[in-house]
Amino acid sequence: MARAAEVIPIIIRRKKVVGHGHHGGAWKVAYADFVTAMMALFIVLWLLSSSENVKKAVAGYFRDPTGPGVSTGSGLAGLGDGLNLEKKDMEKLKDKLQAAFRQHPTFQQVLKDRIQMVVTGEGLRIEFMENEQGLFFHSGKALPTEECTSLLASVAAEVGQMTNSILIEGHTDSKPFNGQSGYSNWELSADRSNAARRVMEKAGLKPHQVGQVRGFADQRLRDKADPENATNRRISIIVRYNDEDKPQPEPPAPKEEPKKASH
Repeated sequence: MARAAEVIPIIIRRKKVVGHGHHGGAWKVAYADFVTAMMALFIVLWLLSSSENVKKAVAGYFRDPTGPGVSTGSGLAGLGDGLNLEKKDMEKLKDKLQAAFRQHPTFQQVLKDRIQMVVTGEGLRIEFMENEQGLFFHSGKALPTEECTSLLASVAAEVGQMTNSILIEGHTDSKPFNGQSGYSNWELSADRSNAARRVMEKAGLKPHQVGQVRGFADQRLRDKADPENATNRRISIIVRYNDEDKPQPEPPAPKEEPKKASH
């Protein structure tokens, strides 16, 4: 009888491959959070050690991001450039205007929440925000009310004593203008800012102080969540820093005259 052949066992090796699965990139998220937290910490530490001018410039930017534009100390110029501007002068002007506005008989009841002033990188921005009844301009017209005329005169009395230039802006809400044919929110906003200019010049503002008169219609809404909100209808006056307040470039070194050759 033949001997049965030996059975050779078959060994199967299975290699377990552990995939990354949905946890494979978790460390990247954690690392990104860590880097973000460190950056926020460094910014806070930088602000704590910065001067008051820097703090006020940063605060002014976040209160009014659209105001500074490309001016020194904000916008394209960089938040740290040119911060040797004397912002304390604008703060003093702000205090004077607040004191003048408080003398108005309806300030506490009506005007208090409708006037806002903030120092930005561009200067002092003063805004008169409308209510539903038309506090500063008659509805649909570029005709200032007595309240508006009185307040603009107070601003002109203070700014007219200075050499600073100003910008005047008119803004509307997003409601279509219902009036004469061909007349829109663009014309209304420009006409209102121009009417404010005439009132201020009559009250003591020097004509050469007006740098620009702008009409933005509803392109720079104050309340973007509610485009038809009355506060979007407003007049903005920006008292700008003087050129001499900005850092001046150093004069070029005098050229040395070539020495004459001796014969």
